Amino acid sequence: MVIPVHDVNPARSTPWVTYALIAANFLVFLLTPGLAGSVAGDASLAQACRLEAFLDQYAAVPQELLHHRMPRLVPTGDVGVGPQGPGCVIGPPDYDKSPELSVLTAMFLHGSWLHLLGNMLFLWIFGNNVEDRMGHLRYLIFYGICGYASAYGFALTDSTSTTPLIGASGAIAGVLGAYLLLYPKARVWVLVPFLIFLPLRLPAWIVLGLWFVLQAFYSAGQGVSAAGTVAYVAHVVGFAAGMLLAWPLKPGTPPPPEPRGPLFGRQARRAP
Repeated sequence: MVIPVHDVNPARSTPWVTYALIAANFLVFLLTPGLAGSVAGDASLAQACRLEAFLDQYAAVPQELLHHRMPRLVPTGDVGVGPQGPGCVIGPPDYDKSPELSVLTAMFLHGSWLHLLGNMLFLWIFGNNVEDRMGHLRYLIFYGICGYASAYGFALTDSTSTTPLIGASGAIAGVLGAYLLLYPKARVWVLVPFLIFLPLRLPAWIVLGLWFVLQAFYSAGQGVSAAGTVAYVAHVVGFAAGMLLAWPLKPGTPPPPEPRGPLFGRQARRAP
């Protein structure tokens, strides 16, 4: 998989919503209980139990989204000792949870630095142009719709799952889908892992098209063991939702500027 680092497509306005979303995701991550030790690699059982309880309360759970049924027993965040040794205590929930609202809160939760930084990198690179084209308020609404579409789309494929669904990747997949539709010819600088990381400048339709194909491939359970722990279906649904919502904006979207630097092939022959 190539790693995008920059696109040659400057925005005309400051992407305040994109900046705010990135800041909010970092802030929530730093304030998530139980993650401080896990980031340093020395998470204790108590920290793991607190994190499990926190995610169970604020993450989106497919079974809850579709059936509106809260489990009778949930992690309490405490540590106890049972017949098989120490573990996390479960008990009746002492909170009321809205499954619909949990989709929104789950969009700001991440399980590790790698999870967070990967999502924010894609949002940083591609979000500014989509926000610039849509406008701040419409972009914020668009981001939320894509997040909800991806969560419910994933839930429909696994309606009995009780595994918490977290992360901004579904909403960000919608941003990628919109970018691909609006700016397919924009150039994107990427790093290609081949012995060393090779920098290349590729069209967005190759970079994001390859990303989508891989997500669709993995969502079918191909190339990974049991599809791993990543909600690839949510990525596919979010990407499709982003393209669909951005479709009315495509006719009036100005093309990206021609990149400066060495030209090759037919571009070089057309140059004066």
